[in-house]
Amino acid sequence: MAEFTLPKNSKVQKGRHFPAPEGAKRVRTFKIYRWTPDDGENPRLDTYDVDLDRCGPMVLDALIKIKNEVDPTLTFRRSCREGICGSCAMNIDGSNTLACTRAIEDCGKKDVPIYPLPHMPVVKDLVPDLTHFYAQYASIKPWIRTQSAPPPDRERLQSPEERKHLDGLYECILCACCSTSCPSYWWNGDRYLGPAILLQAYRWIADSRDEDTGARLDELEDPFRLYRCHTIMNCTRTCPKGLNPAKAIAEIKKLMIQRRGA
Repeated sequence: MAEFTLPKNSKVQKGRHFPAPEGAKRVRTFKIYRWTPDDGENPRLDTYDVDLDRCGPMVLDALIKIKNEVDPTLTFRRSCREGICGSCAMNIDGSNTLACTRAIEDCGKKDVPIYPLPHMPVVKDLVPDLTHFYAQYASIKPWIRTQSAPPPDRERLQSPEERKHLDGLYECILCACCSTSCPSYWWNGDRYLGPAILLQAYRWIADSRDEDTGARLDELEDPFRLYRCHTIMNCTRTCPKGLNPAKAIAEIKKLMIQRRGA
């Protein structure tokens, strides 16, 4: 009988508890994943009780309050606070989302669990290592590729109808919420591009100004790079921008079939 054990220093242990200040009436508890490569210890879940009467409405507000007033060692990424940059992507209350757009009152669990994005190596605490993710993004050459010379007196133009084909594609902020919710990406992330990158790949395929569609499809014609998607729709359900990566992947597959039949 086979036995499986977790790797060394991967068992999450109970951590410290930071109670709310005396007199706090509206308290919410956050259980936050903590790990640092510096001490060689197992990861732990630290518990923080936050006074909601002295905190903003979003999960990011609670994290900032904890870092500023309770535990300055807590590490996470943040930037825009408007759901634009994707820096604060993490797993909150069991789903991948952005801390800046997730309201505390929308979290269903009494004790709100907060983890880094699943599958990714962790740099520290809630900060995932996105090096491989960004390398995959670079591999699709995310810019307009053309063979013809540009017009000498103006930009490359497209009609309003052509521009509409990019709606639901260009809004992607590369937060990696969708890719890290995909089991196929967990298991084959070294070769499968994942929902976010394939959404971006289709964004350039669908752009009427791009003249390299054939080469882009050639680069995706691979059993792993594209076809590991099984359309379970985790990516679409979790996207904090309301986009549909599964549809974009299906459109790429349709183009592949049309090309073979041509």
